[in-house]
Amino acid sequence: MLRRMSYTASPSRASPNLIDVQVPPTRADVLHQADIMEDVAIAYGFNRLPRSFPSKSGTVAQPLMINKLSDIVRLEAAMAGWSEVMPLILCSHDENFAWLNRKDDGNTAVKLANPKTLEYQVIRTSLLPGLLKTIRENKHHSVPIKIFEVSDVAFKDLSLERKSRNERHFAVAWYGKNSGFEVVHGLMDRIMLMLKSAFVIREEGLDGLGKGDASYWISEVNDPTFLLGHAATIHVRINGQDNVIGVFGILHPSVLEKFDLK
Repeated sequence: MLRRMSYTASPSRASPNLIDVQVPPTRADVLHQADIMEDVAIAYGFNRLPRSFPSKSGTVAQPLMINKLSDIVRLEAAMAGWSEVMPLILCSHDENFAWLNRKDDGNTAVKLANPKTLEYQVIRTSLLPGLLKTIRENKHHSVPIKIFEVSDVAFKDLSLERKSRNERHFAVAWYGKNSGFEVVHGLMDRIMLMLKSAFVIREEGLDGLGKGDASYWISEVNDPTFLLGHAATIHVRINGQDNVIGVFGILHPSVLEKFDLK
């Protein structure tokens, strides 16, 4: 049966229950052992195979935790009146770095070896370029424009076998007659509230929180992508560990000008 389908088959020397199969170069459709089993099942006939109840109890699939968290954030942003967008994951080198007033250290972005166009040179390390380009192409619509994206970005990581890693990010952008700083802040508060994280103000401090309590706060930061004095980092404390999970602020005028949004 296998020889009739252009395979070379012979009994295995390792075990009498195995068959060594060699795939000829003419069978380019065979990529895995499962493809060989599929050919055998088709040739033998699916209806001729005995039917039996699985020996192990069946299980119901469940989403990965990262996907479940993404769906929660996506749902809350949509219910707050924001529109989800899905721009391309590839962008130009300037859009990912220079246009955001960021410098490329050569060890951050995954670059394409032979890009066909200048628009697709690197895999994005931030969701911000895609949001700004989306707004740029929809400036003729009425303001304010409120969009968000929950998707992956890529970074170089030489410690891994594939030399890169993906990270799930969440980003929003407001485009209107004012800065919208308080609107973005309000959306962040809403999402953190749904994730059961308490907001900590300076007067309260962190001393009164329990070790297992999740809390977050913001602190001013000097980021060249944003206007000086109008940006803040988002800090989260979970199980006693402090982490910076994001930044938000009013975009620098030079960034808006490069994306034709001034």
